[in-house]
Amino acid sequence: MKRILCLFFIFIFITLTISVNGQSYYGSNGQNIGRVDSDGTIRNFNGSSIGKIDKDGIIRNSNGAQVGKIDKDGTIRNSNNSSIGKIESDGVVRDSSNRYIGKIESDGTIRNSNGASIGKASGIPRNFVAVIFFMNLF
Repeated sequence: MKRILCLFFIFIFITLTISVNGQSYYGSNGQNIGRVDSDGTIRNFNGSSIGKIDKDGIIRNSNGAQVGKIDKDGTIRNSNNSSIGKIESDGVVRDSSNRYIGKIESDGTIRNSNGASIGKASGIPRNFVAVIFFMNLF
């Protein structure tokens, strides 16, 4: 019985740790469409890994291949190292032609170029959100 209780508490601890460390992102109607784990792993709504952003800003797909990079100044690059956009310090997201394509507000609300809310991602770094919602690297 002690062994069963011990295993049960370990399972609960692991489950709580995973849910506390992962931050979910949501679509415009509030549905959970994925999460970003504390190590930068990006998951879809089923929990399957679709990519990862590491501490150096390198973006990888689910197979581990580099698909892009985020420079320290917020420039987002594709696998050919070409600039495909930029996330500015105020949350504005621009494409490679410097056109406004959206904004990530301080509360995590994500808006498209028309100002309509297209999602929410509180607690996730803005550069991760810009890649997930605007840059189509995954």
